[in-house]
Amino acid sequence: MDAELTARNVELPGGPIRLLQPAGSAELPDDGGIEWAPIAPYWSVLWRSGVALAREVAGSDVRGLRVVELGCGLGLPSIAAARGGALVTATDADPEALELLDRNAAADGVELETHAVDWAEPEGLLERGPFDLALAADVLYDPAPAADLTALLPRLASEAWIADPGRAAAKPFIAALSSSRATRTTSGVVTVHRLPASGRRPRGERGQWRLDDRAI
Repeated sequence: MDAELTARNVELPGGPIRLLQPAGSAELPDDGGIEWAPIAPYWSVLWRSGVALAREVAGSDVRGLRVVELGCGLGLPSIAAARGGALVTATDADPEALELLDRNAAADGVELETHAVDWAEPEGLLERGPFDLALAADVLYDPAPAADLTALLPRLASEAWIADPGRAAAKPFIAALSSSRATRTTSGVVTVHRLPASGRRPRGERGQWRLDDRAI
């Protein structure tokens, strides 16, 4: 990656994670605006949904779980999961995002795998599964990928944790996967939905299946 990078520390349960990100993206708003989309790729922004999801992961017991992050971007939730002892596969459509995530993971002393994935053609990813847990932060900003993700998740993982700041395209997706076993937590404008993608109950802090809500 040739772009100038800047470092920032993100405070999480268990201690901070240091991230490098493209310098220009570090100055962009993270509140969901898209008017600057031609200036920087979405993946290069540290979205508040990514921070909320990383905090949810860091505050949970994910030891030994097979975890996949979809549309990982900078991959903060993936690094948090790997630091917590999960076996992590981070995926994104942009190879530059994965290149920088590999660099950040190494600098933070964690191991994870990265793979380029198109949700519309997920066969390669499905061959690596099934996973215990799928993570995704603010990926439901367009109806087309939301539909692809709705079809993919039940085939991919037992459970999904989806962080979303209330985007319109996310509502039918959340409704399609929600059930009486789903839970959610809210931090500011971001909600983290714990969805039993394949009919199993959300996983709890110590490896037990449970039904209650947690606060970030």
